[in-house]
Amino acid sequence: MIRLQKAIADSGFCSRRKAEEYIKNNKVLVNGVITSTLGVKVSNKDEIIVDGNAISKQDKEYYALYKPRGVISSTKDDKGRKTVIDFFDSNKRLYPVGRLDYDTSGIILITNDGEFANLMMHPKNKIQKTYIAKLKGIIDGYSIKKIKQGLIIDKTKYTVDKIKLKSLDKKSNTCIVEIVIHEGKNHEIKKIFEEVGYKVIKLKRESYAFITLNGLTSGKYRKLTSKEIKQLYNYTNK
Repeated sequence: MIRLQKAIADSGFCSRRKAEEYIKNNKVLVNGVITSTLGVKVSNKDEIIVDGNAISKQDKEYYALYKPRGVISSTKDDKGRKTVIDFFDSNKRLYPVGRLDYDTSGIILITNDGEFANLMMHPKNKIQKTYIAKLKGIIDGYSIKKIKQGLIIDKTKYTVDKIKLKSLDKKSNTCIVEIVIHEGKNHEIKKIFEEVGYKVIKLKRESYAFITLNGLTSGKYRKLTSKEIKQLYNYTNK
């Protein structure tokens, strides 16, 4: 027996939070009876209908995708642009864990497990993400020190876990910087570098926790192993 909202989320129909909204708004039937109380327990034998849709438990799927640039981190796009879900041929309700900007490439997790996705994205779990940024200009030690100390941008504090100059090219006046963060603010890395006077020309996420791009080419994905999934759950319990 599990809670009704978890059973709905496990089906892939929606997130647990959204399931709670359906329940509160009298849009959930259990065995033909409207159920508006959170915490009601159900089993696999119970018939559950949400907003007119019969649901059933679906197998969980977990993937690591190498997102190319020019792809939306969403399930659909009203402008008709390609999304991360377009790379998958699945009848499951898949969605991305967090997001990468349209012009940012790199690792992104894809799943139909709402509980897992929420754990991965919750700020308190401080899951580290490693990025490689190509900057216009060659960043100096003073700017790196400022970034390490934390920046206030539009009244919001931006902090990084690590930052390191990897290489520089005086001829093209560019440099490559590795930066590790655990937050997920909108355009976070671009804002950080802009604040100290550098423009991000190209940005790639190299790793999500310990999941890397190794073995993947742009636009390709692989299933996460059961060991990796367990490790990711353990990562949130540090």
